[in-house]
Parts: sequence; C-alpha cells; structure tokens
Amino acid sequence: MSQIPWLEDTNFLFPKANTALTEPDGLLAASERLTPELVVDAYRQAIFPWYSDGQPVLWWSPDPRCVLYPEKFHISRSFRRTLNNNPFEIKTDTAFRDVMLACAQPRTDQAGEDDAGTWITRKMLDVYCQLHDSGIAHSIECWHDGKLVGGMYGLVLGDMYFGESMFSDMKDASKVALHYVCTAIKPSLIDAQVYSEHLESLGAEIIGRDDFIKHIQSHLDLSINI
Repeated sequence: MSQIPWLEDTNFLFPKANTALTEPDGLLAASERLTPELVVDAYRQAIFPWYSDGQPVLWWSPDPRCVLYPEKFHISRSFRRTLNNNPFEIKTDTAFRDVMLACAQPRTDQAGEDDAGTWITRKMLDVYCQLHDSGIAHSIECWHDGKLVGGMYGLVLGDMYFGESMFSDMKDASKVALHYVCTAIKPSLIDAQVYSEHLESLGAEIIGRDDFIKHIQSHLDLSINI
C-alpha cells in the first residue's frame, strides 16, 4: 500500500502536488494541524484539505481537476425561468458561518446519494471562519422572505474563486449563488475540486493538474471584488 508523508508541525512543507497518489486520486499528505495560513499556502499550490471527524487532516491535489470557467456556465431553460422570476435576494458575507453550517448538514446530493457534508468538521469551521474574518473566505447567500435558503462559500486568491461547498433549501438556490459568482464577481476560474455529473451539467469541465497549477501561478497577482 502506498504511503503518504506525515507533515510535522516543526517542518511543515507540502510535497509537490504531482507526487500525490493516483489511488485514492490526489491524496498527498496528512497532518494534525490545520490553520488559516496552511489552508492559504495549500490552495496556492493546488492543494486542499478534505477529511472527516476522527481522521487526521488529509491534504489532496487530484488530477484532473474540476473547474468552471464563468463564461461557460450553462443555463438550462428551467433555470432561466428561475432567474427571470428572481425569487431570491442575494447577499455576500452577511452569514458566512450560517452558510458553512448549512453546507455541513447531511443531505441527499443531486445524484440522489447521501452527501458527505460531514467533512466540514468543527476544526474546518473554525479555520474557515477565521479566513472569512481576514477577508479571504467569502459566502454568497440567497435569501427569501428574510430567511437564508441557499448559498455557497469559498476562498478568493488572486482573481480565482476556490469553491468549497454549497446548499439549497429552495429549488435552484445554490445554482443562483453560483450564477452570481460567474456573472457578478467574474473570477477567471472557479475551482470545483472534484468532478461530478451535476457540476458538468452546469458547465464545469476537467483540466490537467499541471494546467491548473499554471493558471494559479499566473493569476495570484490579479484581483477581483466581492
């Protein structure tokens, strides 16, 4: 069985992303520590944390990578009707913690399977809320009649949006949040991490890890406004 390095607190350097395992795809390293600084350092290298309670912090860099170019966002006829009806008030960064907590709730995903939202651990929640406080992590929220009914959260580095998770308590709410990112924030690229048929139906595609890393490196010095 292949081994991955354990990252010690005294010498915390991420391995190169291209040394990640192919099975499971992208598993790169493990650690005990998770801090805002480590998360930012990881994303700058096409690496992200993903683990469950009871596990060490697992760091991943899958190949290929699922991404969405905003100009390729697919609007179906039914979703066009939702946009025309304009059922939601969209806000940014007014309820970041609540969005994360909603994303962490067990739910059935778009494919009808139980979603592993439980990877949003207490440690993950605390770290990403700190990133929000420092202006790096952002939430896009859909409100209806004064109630938060959908949204998404992620990190902004350079002119890129690194999506983490989304939720919907009303039809199309998370899609509306994603559409807002694509059309109002207009990042050069949205990182969706891991492929799914649902993401593909929205216009996402897969690119090679090397191409993804090149995009990051060439866009970190740019910026977008939220």
